[in-house]
Amino acid sequence: MVSPVIPTSPATPPDRQSAPPPPTGVTPLTESGARSHVSGVCFKIGPPRLVGVEVEWFVHDDRCPTRPVRPELLHAALESLPLGGTDGTSLPSGSRLTLEPGGQVELSSPPATGLLACVEDTRRDLTALRAAFVAQGLRLTGTGTDPLARPRRMVLDHPRYLAMERFFDSAGPWGRIMMTGTASVQVCLDAGDADGPQAVERRWQLVHRLGPVLIAAFANSPLLDGRPTGHRSTRQTVWSRMDPTRTLAPDPDHGDVREAWAQYVLDAEVLCIRRPEGLPWTAPPGLTFRKWIRGGGERPPTLADLDYHRTTLFPPVRPRGHLELRMIDAQPGDGWVVVAALVTALLDDPVAADTALAALEPLDPSGRPEGKDGPRPPRSDAWRRAATLAVADPELRRAALTCFAAADAALGRLPGAGRLRTAVAEFAERYPARGRCPADDQLDALRSGTRRTPMEEAAP
Repeated sequence: MVSPVIPTSPATPPDRQSAPPPPTGVTPLTESGARSHVSGVCFKIGPPRLVGVEVEWFVHDDRCPTRPVRPELLHAALESLPLGGTDGTSLPSGSRLTLEPGGQVELSSPPATGLLACVEDTRRDLTALRAAFVAQGLRLTGTGTDPLARPRRMVLDHPRYLAMERFFDSAGPWGRIMMTGTASVQVCLDAGDADGPQAVERRWQLVHRLGPVLIAAFANSPLLDGRPTGHRSTRQTVWSRMDPTRTLAPDPDHGDVREAWAQYVLDAEVLCIRRPEGLPWTAPPGLTFRKWIRGGGERPPTLADLDYHRTTLFPPVRPRGHLELRMIDAQPGDGWVVVAALVTALLDDPVAADTALAALEPLDPSGRPEGKDGPRPPRSDAWRRAATLAVADPELRRAALTCFAAADAALGRLPGAGRLRTAVAEFAERYPARGRCPADDQLDALRSGTRRTPMEEAAP
């Protein structure tokens, strides 16, 4: 359950290598074949069992935190890590380490059997990561946007990211800010069963209804370029202003979630086309994958092109065989543990899921006057309020408190989860119970001048 991003090692993984021209004699990809493939590979059916997390961090040099980190320090920290595995990017417990376009570091856990194993494995690998960075005088900062006024710049020149930069630049600054100035916590859970209380459709509905509560409760990006933006989750606001063909939730009018996702994939604009080494990956403007299949591209697309295209789509929930929840800001310290515990408890415990669905129903745009014809997440009303007001919004606060209480009860039914239950309860008391979120800590610190970055794993 890892993101398809560029690794820190010099080697390029197979899904990032330049693609040779499609071989002659290959059966052309059809729309029906593409829909069938996407529906089959993006929703793996079976009882929910596996849990994964992807945690991202900004890197600051404690000696000069407002300046970009010197490349030699970053590389020294990365090279000192005990990496192994087949691609040389795995930490001892199996987490994969990657470098994002703006120099953010991402730790992606392997799929674990259950919440407890996921947290234990990720904590072990994160300890190694922190130690390596502290040894170089570097700090891992868990915030949704970089809180300091330092230059944002691309540190990777892979043709994927160069094409992405050009694609997003044509529609304003939001794509570049996303690439170089945001960080998240992502939770990955199995898609679900064919039917019953853990059915795919039910879990899909729950994660989308849950989105505004997760944004609000864990909002942690009130600053951009060192200044308040007026949004508790600036990161979420940035995402809401980007290319709608790849950042909105799929259209619910398609009915079946697998068919809705397949149509979404075909109707999204092509961001890049892999070409032989030395050639740019830039895609023609306005080319959707459906148009490419119908002959709009420079060559017929292949199944590999379709699979690669899926990695360039960034809706709030991305189905990749499992469900990848992408709407949550990066958290300070071990805050990611609370995120993982809350989401897993609400999704995998049927009683908690029922409670959450009922509490979240008032936030569902399909039940509002605008109905299904209104804006889709993350541009719908509840998602916008969550990004701006967080749990200071009374409706979101009520829903959040109900969800935290349901998760608390679910963790009480999970053997061995006592410490996780305590962490979730302490977070609920510190933040949503008081109408606050982690972003308020940053704003308080800015007003008081007590510290320049959130408390984190600082170098001694």
